[in-house]
Amino acid sequence: MQREERHASIVKLVQQRGFMSIDALAQHFNVTPQTIRRDINELSDQDMVSRYHGGAGLASSVENTAYTTRQVQQLTEKQRIAALCAQHIPNDSSLFINIGTTNEEVARALLKHSRLRVITNNLQVASILCENPSVEVIITGGVVRPLDRAIVGEAAVDFVSQFRVDFGIIGISGIDADGSLLDFDYREVRVSQAIVENSRQVFLVADHTKFERKPMVRLGDIGMLDAFFTDRKPPQSVLDQIEKHDVRLYTVD
Repeated sequence: MQREERHASIVKLVQQRGFMSIDALAQHFNVTPQTIRRDINELSDQDMVSRYHGGAGLASSVENTAYTTRQVQQLTEKQRIAALCAQHIPNDSSLFINIGTTNEEVARALLKHSRLRVITNNLQVASILCENPSVEVIITGGVVRPLDRAIVGEAAVDFVSQFRVDFGIIGISGIDADGSLLDFDYREVRVSQAIVENSRQVFLVADHTKFERKPMVRLGDIGMLDAFFTDRKPPQSVLDQIEKHDVRLYTVD
């Protein structure tokens, strides 16, 4: 079994049973405990499982990884997803861009565009896009979250609701097997929901580590999307929802 296949199987076993010991996993896959420890460390770094003494348990549904860590995780994949998404945004467009490290890469990929109008609750995105003088950047009101410079709260929701734009580009922390789009902060989700409601087309950008991850706050489901940009083919359960709702799927591979 290849490493990526083993990783996927470890995640599935942990989801089914809640906890798997290193010895049980080593026996199940017929590999050494040292190999399983490396696997668990890598999966823990990707927030796919939680690392415990002697094994692996379910990933946290209430707390996200540190923002500085997320900025470097899967960076190459995020950059490729962003470049693919940017190809579908024409010049002279209006758009929302919400919170997320993949969305920061989308902002960088849009720097060569011209005459965009961008409304964002992401100060990182605003800072990036201000490098292009032909892009008009509008920042929402609200409360600034210090750790990631995200703007959240009812003021941000009200501000977003004043507009109707061509594209809403959203990120997400998890995509459950039934197609639910999930995140950690209900205040952040409220702003994202307003973006979805006020966009003519909604684009989701998310790498493969978000598949079947289970944060506790529900934003909506795949049916609210027009297009999904990712780096790998989603699991079959997610693919079924994509096909059911006629969502356009773009993968960089």
